[in-house]
Amino acid sequence: MTGYFSDIWRLRYFWLALVRNDLRRRYRGTIIGIGWSLLQPIAMTAVLCLIFGQIFHQNLREFAPYLLTGLTFWAFITAAVMQGCQSFFQGESYIRQHPAPLAIYPLRVVLGAGFHFLLGFAIALVFVWFLNGFGHLLAVLYLVPTFALLFVLSWSLAVCMGVANVVFQDSQHLIGIFMQMSFYLTPIMYDPHKVLDPSSRLLALFKYNPFATLLEMIRKPLLDGELPSLWALGASSAFTLLALCVAALALRCFEKRMIFYL
Repeated sequence: MTGYFSDIWRLRYFWLALVRNDLRRRYRGTIIGIGWSLLQPIAMTAVLCLIFGQIFHQNLREFAPYLLTGLTFWAFITAAVMQGCQSFFQGESYIRQHPAPLAIYPLRVVLGAGFHFLLGFAIALVFVWFLNGFGHLLAVLYLVPTFALLFVLSWSLAVCMGVANVVFQDSQHLIGIFMQMSFYLTPIMYDPHKVLDPSSRLLALFKYNPFATLLEMIRKPLLDGELPSLWALGASSAFTLLALCVAALALRCFEKRMIFYL
């Protein structure tokens, strides 16, 4: 394992160049360039605030940051998972030419998605401080280990989805359906404790949803200035460790045979 990660680090200039080229290709020929990554979450938050703020009778001062952090988080997870499905096909020409560790190709898409996530989160941070002041400034430091956990989880999921899609190419369609279902089962646009009855059994669904616990670890320090619950920390860590183990197993089983599936 140590040698594998050493090989990935040794090739850092290669996969960083891939990430840089992906970003340049994405915004080539556009007028405002990377500004589109800033405009999209702001526009979505504004529209959804007008609609769901009325439906759920929310205070827009509290609901807008809640919604913006949820949308930014979900955009990152979705990009890592769905682009991870195509990561090995996208790097097929490199895989055929050079025996580099295959984990760098999902890493490529996760770093690209992470760049846009950090931009969106920076907007959310400024937005929260503009509305609520700088009272939660120190609590933001607790987000550093959360982001590290989120990165490892996203990388692991991208590896798993990439391997699954190479072996069985219908996987990306099944994964797309699963992610769409998960969007509504994760408190992105609503707070389940406010819209559901306290005795509702649906609350257990949100409690055991790993995406919901990760989102709580982001929202609690940023919006409330509080540490996330021990349950959220433990559940998120356990799910991340499980995903990492599955990703390592998938690479161990298929890395040397991957070229025959491409």
